[in-house]
Amino acid sequence: MSTQWIVTILGGGSFGTALANICAGNGHETRLWVRDPLLAQEINTEQVNARYLPDLKLSPSLVATSDLEAALKDAHLVFLAIPSKGFAQVLSQARPFLHAEQVLVSTTKGFEADGFKLMSQVLHEQTGYTHLGVLSGPNLATELAQQQLTATVIASADPYTRSCVQAVLSNRYFRVYANTDIYGVELGGALKNIYAIAAGMAAAMGMGENTRSMLMTRALAEMSRFAVSLGANPMTFLGLAGVGDLIVTCSSPLSRNYRVGQALGEGRSLDTIIHELGQVAEGVKTVGLVKQKADELGIYMPLVQSLYLVLFEGKSPSEVALSMMGNEQSTDVEFVLPKEEVRKSAENITRTNNGER
Repeated sequence: MSTQWIVTILGGGSFGTALANICAGNGHETRLWVRDPLLAQEINTEQVNARYLPDLKLSPSLVATSDLEAALKDAHLVFLAIPSKGFAQVLSQARPFLHAEQVLVSTTKGFEADGFKLMSQVLHEQTGYTHLGVLSGPNLATELAQQQLTATVIASADPYTRSCVQAVLSNRYFRVYANTDIYGVELGGALKNIYAIAAGMAAAMGMGENTRSMLMTRALAEMSRFAVSLGANPMTFLGLAGVGDLIVTCSSPLSRNYRVGQALGEGRSLDTIIHELGQVAEGVKTVGLVKQKADELGIYMPLVQSLYLVLFEGKSPSEVALSMMGNEQSTDVEFVLPKEEVRKSAENITRTNNGER
């Protein structure tokens, strides 16, 4: 495998910028594509992306451009760090400059609303390439920019893709682990944004550590239940892309989704929060999409249902939190004790108490 790669990152947000800086710092020829020519010029002249990571001094070898063709010319590895809303559009624009030998990797943690598609599915539909993957994990861009010890997961059915990404990104502070469960890794990254909003709300409402622990573990159960119904492996959720990403996103004010939840818990309106945030919080969109899909598939997701009431139907966080405590008490880990067994046992006790045989 070549020791130097030509790497392109499509998307100059906080994570795309941090990722590009890692690639350049590892000695690879790195291009960062951004929509705004003025931002590209600023990055090239000032070596800083003041809009998203103002405190990060970028590698002098990193080149920014707003020209898609120039960004993708001869690239071996392409990361797509585009918000889910614009992912398919940017990929479509890039398609004339891509070829089947390239490795394409999504870092986007969200869903395509049209057809409820994961980004890996969008990649496959638009390209049909073999070397496709997703990158996900507990990767707060600000900490990555500070070179704090961090780990991530590259998921792909293709061994070449996994090895390529590990070779390009791994360094003394960034470890890259491999997985073949592309849907599980991708769903973990997308779904945890929902529960980060709930965690931020709980923090703003003064709820304690017991509550936060309950929230995160029930979130993990809900995530895995939903993901398995879409073909994921439940064991994936014990790893970095599952519980790892969930913990960091539900614990840190550096998470945009957590900050949305905090502001909601303080009584501010969603429109005001989104305007002040200035960046995409994928979890808001994801709540609506997942709620609709869960209803369609008949999947029990009380946390998603409750957040939907707060975000889109004007219910107060405190009102919804209290109502949730009256929900059905069921199994702790469904893959150990199935939910149906708990329900049948409860029904038997009820019949016995009513004098039935």
